[in-house]
Amino acid sequence: MKTIFHQSETRGGADWGWLKAKHTFSFANYHDPSRIHFGVLRVLNDDTISGGKGFGLHPHDNMEIITIPLEGTVAHKDNTGGNGTISYGEVQVMSAGTGVYHSEFNHNKDQELKLLQIWLFPNQRNVEPRYDQLNYDVLKMKNNFLTIVSPNDKHEENTVWIHQSAWFSLGNLDKDFQTEYKIKQAGNGVYVFIISGEIEINGQILNPRDGLGIWETDSISIKSKTDSQVLLMDIPMEI
Repeated sequence: MKTIFHQSETRGGADWGWLKAKHTFSFANYHDPSRIHFGVLRVLNDDTISGGKGFGLHPHDNMEIITIPLEGTVAHKDNTGGNGTISYGEVQVMSAGTGVYHSEFNHNKDQELKLLQIWLFPNQRNVEPRYDQLNYDVLKMKNNFLTIVSPNDKHEENTVWIHQSAWFSLGNLDKDFQTEYKIKQAGNGVYVFIISGEIEINGQILNPRDGLGIWETDSISIKSKTDSQVLLMDIPMEI
């Protein structure tokens, strides 16, 4: 088993006034050659956006983009016809493929928006661009890892799918809850991101916004030291 630990305080960042961002991996003006990606996980941005502000229309291609709101509401528009809002308890995916233009704004004028934006390298290039979103049952996250994103060739019920052999799962864990997570596909690793609380993973203590990449194993042990919220990204290690 191999691991790589990214402590919250070591992340890159940007403060544009309306946007306060933390970057686990190199992004925009933050560049660390030792932190370009973990397997197919290319971007893990932890953003706080002021009321009414956001990212204007801009392009992407050949990337799978996942947005998970933590507080507040995102307003999304794109040139494929995708148009809607998502809040906590929902997830959005966009396959940029051959090219897509989109905008993401804080839907509320008087409330901050907090979200995770995650990019994965796809397993197919130049696919037709697409957009989808899902409302998932937050109650099913209690002392359980609820899968919300799954692969297009293994589309699971009550998930959104992407062009990659990856599974994203969220858990709300009570203090002292223990479990084992089994990696879903041989050759995959897991990137664990702590949204809140304190977690012990295979003996490693993780605090809020810490990240831990684990690979060359088929399972990981998880113990919640406090009430915690955790995101598991089960992803291929080969691009």
